[in-house]
Amino acid sequence: MKVLVTGVAGQLGYDVCRVLDGRGIPHQGVDIADFDITDREAVHTYLLDSRPDAVIHCSAWTAVDKAEEFPEQAEAVNAGGTQNIALACKEIGAKMLYISTDYVFPGSGDRFYQPDDLTGPLSVYGKTKLGGELAVQEILERYFIVRISWVFGKNGNNFVKTMLKIAESRAEVNVVCDQIGSPTYTADLAPLLCDMIQTEKYGVYHATNENVCSWAEFAEEIFRLAGKKMTVHPIPTSEYPTTAVRPMNSRMSKDRLEQAGFCRLPDWKNALARYIEELNQ
Repeated sequence: MKVLVTGVAGQLGYDVCRVLDGRGIPHQGVDIADFDITDREAVHTYLLDSRPDAVIHCSAWTAVDKAEEFPEQAEAVNAGGTQNIALACKEIGAKMLYISTDYVFPGSGDRFYQPDDLTGPLSVYGKTKLGGELAVQEILERYFIVRISWVFGKNGNNFVKTMLKIAESRAEVNVVCDQIGSPTYTADLAPLLCDMIQTEKYGVYHATNENVCSWAEFAEEIFRLAGKKMTVHPIPTSEYPTTAVRPMNSRMSKDRLEQAGFCRLPDWKNALARYIEELNQ
């Protein structure tokens, strides 16, 4: 099997390629320098030339607030770019794994969202990622859609790195306490995606590290594990206005992973401890 990984310069694409490399699975990691996913002809040409057996599509517009400012550009990347990849996959007979997000849900209530629950994104980012999901489902039969949330990894920026940087110059920080979800460590997620792409167990999945927390609780654990003396002031979302609406409830059920024979990811605190150790090295 030969795998093409888009978004290799990002957090997840980087770790997916690292896992494929470790397993000796032939692969190519590509990013904007190789081809622009919003250019249908460029996508078509590259995939027809390289002819992968599978595509793990990690490339995305992930700047949630900027998507509100530049909705057409976000749509072109997340929905249009994904459609272009799916069309090329169909032509060469490749299976596709598309990375999606908790933002496709409205984030109301406090129950765990199931993969088949009704979507209802509140932000441009969420709407464009849902557009990508719909394109994949409409074009392909052999696909995986994997929704993730609160991502952190070695390559690129994330909430953990932001908190650690803040700790260098301040002794306290305000962090939202009423948005609940699950952090996702790319080093834990990547092996699951590589397992998945080698199967025929197609469908929609949720994959995050186990258990849930608020952003404030996440921050507190970051500082504790990093040995930083920081005071976290938990505040409601109403006191931290952002351009894009964030889901208050990002709890997602991972039951389908087990039902399909895949392993759940470790607890998020365990993942965070390993990540901070990785950063220190």
